[in-house]
Amino acid sequence: MWQHVYDPLQNFALSTIAAGIPVAVLLAALAFFHMRAHYAAGLALLIGIGIAVSIFGMPADMAVKAAGYGIAAGLFPIGWIVLNIIFLHRLTTLNGYFKVLQNSISGITEDRRLQLLLVAFCFGAFFEGAAGFGTPVAVTGAILIGLGFSPLAASGLALIANTAPVAYGALGAPVIALSAVTGLDLHDLSSMIGRQLPFFSLLVPFWLIWAFAGRRGMAEIWPAILVTGVSFAIPQFVVSNYHGPWLVDVIASIISMGSLVLFLKVWQPKQVWRTVAFANYHDDSLKDVVHDEVPTHDATGARISVVKAWMPWALLSILVFIWGTPWFKKLLDAIWSYRYPIPGLDTMIMKMPPVVKEPVLEAAVYNFNVLSMAGTGIIVSAILAGFLMGYSVRQLVKEYWETIKLVRFSLMTICAMFAVGYLTRYSGLDATLGLAFALTGAFYTLFGTMLGWLGVALTGSDTAANVLFGSLQKTTAEQLGLSPILMASANSSGGVMGKMIDAQSIVVAATATKWSGHEGDILRYVFFHSVVLAMLVGGVVSLQAYVYPFTLMVVGG
Repeated sequence: MWQHVYDPLQNFALSTIAAGIPVAVLLAALAFFHMRAHYAAGLALLIGIGIAVSIFGMPADMAVKAAGYGIAAGLFPIGWIVLNIIFLHRLTTLNGYFKVLQNSISGITEDRRLQLLLVAFCFGAFFEGAAGFGTPVAVTGAILIGLGFSPLAASGLALIANTAPVAYGALGAPVIALSAVTGLDLHDLSSMIGRQLPFFSLLVPFWLIWAFAGRRGMAEIWPAILVTGVSFAIPQFVVSNYHGPWLVDVIASIISMGSLVLFLKVWQPKQVWRTVAFANYHDDSLKDVVHDEVPTHDATGARISVVKAWMPWALLSILVFIWGTPWFKKLLDAIWSYRYPIPGLDTMIMKMPPVVKEPVLEAAVYNFNVLSMAGTGIIVSAILAGFLMGYSVRQLVKEYWETIKLVRFSLMTICAMFAVGYLTRYSGLDATLGLAFALTGAFYTLFGTMLGWLGVALTGSDTAANVLFGSLQKTTAEQLGLSPILMASANSSGGVMGKMIDAQSIVVAATATKWSGHEGDILRYVFFHSVVLAMLVGGVVSLQAYVYPFTLMVVGG
């Protein structure tokens, strides 16, 4: 049995610096030294193991097992999602279906700004709500690159758009996890998050277009942006406050998408924005755009219709949604799933106060529930779509192998990133960083929100960040006389802005846009947006705590 030690150097400032070194090495290697992502993650992992063992006192075998656990979790479910979504995209690209889909979106509007709203924000929010865990960035990044956006634009803008919906992703998984670890009422947490994020559901579409087209380009289409944001924010508030966390994103995204499409039937901008270049950002990735010659007729020689072109993605949407429902997950898990308690790690590490009220044993059980993973729903949809598009079994196997070869380095990177995240969790390095934020007193409403941001940046998941820091947020809030509901919710709301800089999401985006090896470029582009938006969330939380406390009242309370 090993207990966490949060101040091993007997100087909390030095202990905090030591705990932050692995993350700092990872970010610096990517952003400043232009190191390939799998090498940067491997280096950060080795340094992290060294610090966990030599400074924080973690037994070496436990450190290795924690890293191995992270590798397994990185491959399944995240790598499984990436591999299969790229496989589906590859199938639709090779036979011309994706080209027709691209043209159909252009038929709704040729304006690149409006295409961003429709694909990156609305369509991405649906996939976030249905599946989460990397699916929306993979899907929208692939579609945007197919529409002609540069790799940096497709990657970075997909990441910026995939923020406001994240707290209710995967049918409310982050909120459900937050309630489980804090013991706070699920409906109260859902309601509170639903009073924080609608401001950003309205802001993010404006921010997205400003990031791409600049202030003037944004101002030219403000009515469409307003329709998109309002038609998402209002359902997000209503569903989260009066129903619960499960269907918030799904309902809001469908309403937003439908509202935007209907609005564009009666309104179009005076000037159509056809360029895919950033207005105020130098983009070297334009030279990396590959224009493939693809057919527009199927194997029988018949012209591919728009309905056929959307069929694979409609099938994907339906199956991913079904796969995300709790009853279907339980059904598949009952058929087969494998839980493996990791010997020498499971219940062998004790999380200590003040991170938790009393000592808690850390579980380390790898749940290989591959049947109910979102990636399995994606591969099923890809196979079915493949047959419907005229592929043979032999062709599907061949293209799947080609896809594996294409994403092999990305899968290695994802596994290494998860290894770093799981190591910091089980060694207590992340808790030391979290405690540093908790020392900020009256400013904790801001820094506690940034703690959620840090948690997602470290783990790559709002769900994981809520599990990691949820109890700490509740305990610290009670000590400072703040609302535990408010600060637990702030952890999730702040975390959504960390989603665009977490290493796993960046790797997924780079893979989906065929720009692997440029993860550092993507990180440098989105980092400013991530930090500023997270601080704005902290500002909203501070206003709730000190200026507008009536917003803390629960519905009917």
